[in-house]
Amino acid sequence: MDVKFYYNAPDRLRAACAITAKAVAQGRKIVVFAPDHGAAQQYDMLLWAAQPLSFVPHVMATSPLVDRTPVVMAQALSNLPHDDVLINLADDLPTGYERFKLLVEIVSGDDTGRDAARQRWRFYKEHQHVVQAYDLAKDRARTPS
Repeated sequence: MDVKFYYNAPDRLRAACAITAKAVAQGRKIVVFAPDHGAAQQYDMLLWAAQPLSFVPHVMATSPLVDRTPVVMAQALSNLPHDDVLINLADDLPTGYERFKLLVEIVSGDDTGRDAARQRWRFYKEHQHVVQAYDLAKDRARTPS
């Protein structure tokens, strides 16, 4: 399994929305693991507002449309229709992550977020996953204002 860490995210949820939109445009199916209900609601609202000229179809895992929607927001990783991309919005390792082809970790710039991400990084490396890192601060520096 491949694991991609996107670090130095000024806003994890906005970064998750951008990564989600890009993955959907590439035809991927995404599960967004957000065990915190408040974060899931905020992510949902951001997806509606973040892309004014496009729509990212998304539903909660409890929706009857879950089988036909490319983005599923879940508070647990059981009984889900997709196993392509997992975006982890938790600070912990999600149980059941192994079934996905790609795991995306988004790391904020604060010490708590970085420390938790380092532990997950070590875990993934120890379990022989292919781990890559992408600095979102560099991406912002390259983008003209």
